[in-house]
Amino acid sequence: MNKLSDTTKSARKEKSIPAFSLYGETAVAAQDMLHVENVQSRSERYQWEIEPHVHHGLYQVLWLQQGSAEVLLDERRNTVLGPVALVIPPGVVHGFRFAPGTDGTVLTLSAQFLVEGEFQTVGEAFRALFLVPAVLQFEQDVSTSVQLNTLCQALRAEFSVPDSAGSPVPVWLARALVWHLSKASEHGQQARDQRSYQHHALFTRFLLLVEQHFLEHWSLERYASRLGLSTPRLNRLVRAERYVSALELIHERLTREACRRLIYIAAPTARVATELGFDDPAYFSRFFKRRTGLSPQSYRAAHGGRD
Repeated sequence: MNKLSDTTKSARKEKSIPAFSLYGETAVAAQDMLHVENVQSRSERYQWEIEPHVHHGLYQVLWLQQGSAEVLLDERRNTVLGPVALVIPPGVVHGFRFAPGTDGTVLTLSAQFLVEGEFQTVGEAFRALFLVPAVLQFEQDVSTSVQLNTLCQALRAEFSVPDSAGSPVPVWLARALVWHLSKASEHGQQARDQRSYQHHALFTRFLLLVEQHFLEHWSLERYASRLGLSTPRLNRLVRAERYVSALELIHERLTREACRRLIYIAAPTARVATELGFDDPAYFSRFFKRRTGLSPQSYRAAHGGRD
């Protein structure tokens, strides 16, 4: 089996990272989606290889009950063995090369299926689980693995029933799956602490603002004002959650986006700088080298890309 890094070569030749609703299917704006399928149904059609792509506004959980996969989540690569859950928030570049015969379930959904109505507790678990991409191993936790696999099998069975779109059961099972995954993760532990809920919710709002406006290079004062905070309080909020300043977190997001584009998009670094909101390509190069220790050109070359 070839290395997953080989699958990124075609992505680098593209002008942009492919965006889909489901892999291979055209992305549609403002989707209300709940979709369930087994791993084989789609990956086997593509010779067990899902090339790097993104979903906008859609969340995914990939549960591998048995088998293995080479996994790409942004710039991070892992080889995983089932049982394992992969948590993929919107906008995260991800790709997979599965071992033939790998068995698992893919759940794709938009947020309102978990947070509408009276399900506030599930909403908290949802926000916590999808805060960052994650690989959750269950090899040593047999009881949880069995529980999650039972939920996934039930979810697949209910979703495959004709006219299942009118049934509430798939939604209930999806909520249960997210709840149990969140409970098993560190982020779920934080979300269930009611004393820190308001603090965490405010921090989540900040993360969403950063995601929406980091390419515009908003000032800290503007972020703080939008949240109804002073700049010092915003910094205290971020340090309590991530042990870094608010500006450092913004720069981390900007750097991560720069790394993505340098790896996956074959465009001159000056153009990448412009797309990232830098008026001066030389300043972008200094910023990037200060953050990563490499110039943009060296970083791209180290990951097999080129201008």
